[in-house]
Amino acid sequence: MAESGPLTADLHVHTTASDGELRVEAVPAAARRAGLDVVAVTDHDRIHPDLPAPVQRRDGVVVVRGVELRVDTGDGRVDLLGYAVRRTEALDDELRRIQRDRVDRAKRMIDCIESRLDVTLDIEVGNGVGRPHVARAVAASDADYGYGDAFERLIGAGDPCYVARDVPDFRTGVDLLSEACSLVSLAHPFRYPDVDAALDCLSHLDAVERHYPYDRAVPTERLDAAIEAFDLVATGGSDAHGTELGNAGLDASAYGRVAERLPSPETES
Repeated sequence: MAESGPLTADLHVHTTASDGELRVEAVPAAARRAGLDVVAVTDHDRIHPDLPAPVQRRDGVVVVRGVELRVDTGDGRVDLLGYAVRRTEALDDELRRIQRDRVDRAKRMIDCIESRLDVTLDIEVGNGVGRPHVARAVAASDADYGYGDAFERLIGAGDPCYVARDVPDFRTGVDLLSEACSLVSLAHPFRYPDVDAALDCLSHLDAVERHYPYDRAVPTERLDAAIEAFDLVATGGSDAHGTELGNAGLDASAYGRVAERLPSPETES
């Protein structure tokens, strides 16, 4: 199931609404630079407030409103990508709860770091805050820590200033996204410590992120078998947190199978 043509869609992009560097108004231009026709904005635990429709054409680029939701399977935590998300009361309530937890978590990590390192971190704590924001603040402070050092020595799992997030369970997350989204996909299945447990989730989902820029060779034949067995849609994206898009994604043929499940793009007013 290798791509057979140039990429046309990057369906996993983060913006400044969570921990990305790209402002949403700059997404179409970034897409055009990468030769893309379609981008999905999938911020962590947040529906971008400046995207008014589930699918919209903006400056000649189709922008799919999405969300990336972390959930707990009981065997570990995985990320779900919801595409063409519509607002529902239940999902909005859960996302607000998660954002409150994110803010509380960030404040606790910041307090720990400032006390431990005797520094003051210049960071604004609000909706969308995550560990990358804290790590960037550490790197910009007087502490003798870079961005990677902060993750490896301060706020990585098991580190002294790490605080775990309170995430919904898998079934709750799937139900919330299935009600609100046209398509629910498992993100980057080979990034999890327990790949087998992550792949066990696929029987409950619509899709799986088949194309992703891993830093190593992965057994994609396992995904191809699951796609066939569970009649899944293959999605793909770069998981971009910077301003460069299109490091992975879908060609026109593969995106066509995704587009069949999405509403038609609305025209930007």
